[in-house]
Amino acid sequence: MNAETGKSSLARAAAEPVLEIRDLRTFFRTDGQVVKAVDGISLSVHRGETLGIVGESGSGKSVACLSALRLVPAPPAFHPSGEIRYAGRDLLRLSEREIEALRGNRLAMIFQDPMTSLNPYLRVARQLTEVLEVHQGATPAVARREAIAMLERVGIPAAARRIDQYPHQFSGGMRQRVMIAMALLCRPEVLLADEPTTALDVTVQAQILELIAELQESLGTAVILVTHDLGVVAGTADRVVVMYAGRIVEEGPTGELFADPRHPYTRGLLASMPRIDTPPGTHLEAITGLPPDLGHLPAGCSFHPRCPLAGDRCRREQPSPVAVSAEHRAACFEVEVGG
Repeated sequence: MNAETGKSSLARAAAEPVLEIRDLRTFFRTDGQVVKAVDGISLSVHRGETLGIVGESGSGKSVACLSALRLVPAPPAFHPSGEIRYAGRDLLRLSEREIEALRGNRLAMIFQDPMTSLNPYLRVARQLTEVLEVHQGATPAVARREAIAMLERVGIPAAARRIDQYPHQFSGGMRQRVMIAMALLCRPEVLLADEPTTALDVTVQAQILELIAELQESLGTAVILVTHDLGVVAGTADRVVVMYAGRIVEEGPTGELFADPRHPYTRGLLASMPRIDTPPGTHLEAITGLPPDLGHLPAGCSFHPRCPLAGDRCRREQPSPVAVSAEHRAACFEVEVGG
């Protein structure tokens, strides 16, 4: 850890997190079984920090974020345990009116598919101005002026004209920029970005990530970035949480975790990621097998059926997180013995 990283770690430790999730479980009752989508995770994010959450599809990343904003329909979802702490309150205990006052205002989310998140029947102007009118009591004229200014800030050309168009009249990258503008209009303290660059070409992806970083720096927003792309995390996140089968299997500062991954799953993800110095034609390693059925999880460590290091203990017991360093933890029995 370099001196600068050490300073930021000490500052973060001294400050209260903006958002803190404690022992959260989000289960679903479906077809006579219980699906453990999120199974006892704890994490936090601080002002101006970017926390990356990575893992394969079905690992629980998106459900964790949707749970944080109370966007998971209940039923079929329910929370056997957990707290989501923001501004001294547990969001899971708030009334619907109280959570609606925060959602889209102090807490905002960018969804991975803007075409299904934006209303195709309403002009962009109406969808943006409504946010300011509802949450900040802005007049229609003020709301429109601020909406145009935010569209310009996120790089929409001719914003004063395009604001009156419908979502289908924008390209994929431009629709995503509209979603970012909507999320940032009220200057949120926490921004949850769920695969914000999925299905975008590499150039647009880089522009979107740079835009989020610029706006975060100017507004001091805490960002939780959900993605399966480790390259995106390496370039944007301060800390990383690795999820598998609804649990956190490893977490730590980005540089440290990438340089010294301890969980076999994290190592597998990194081994499957092409690097800039990878020679052409190089065969990338793949993690064998498939993620487990969350309704029928195996006994012991959920990763043991795919793990090359699994032993008898892994098949019987669920490992607890073990400290690798002050901020780096991994839930693996191999870490206990110096693996």
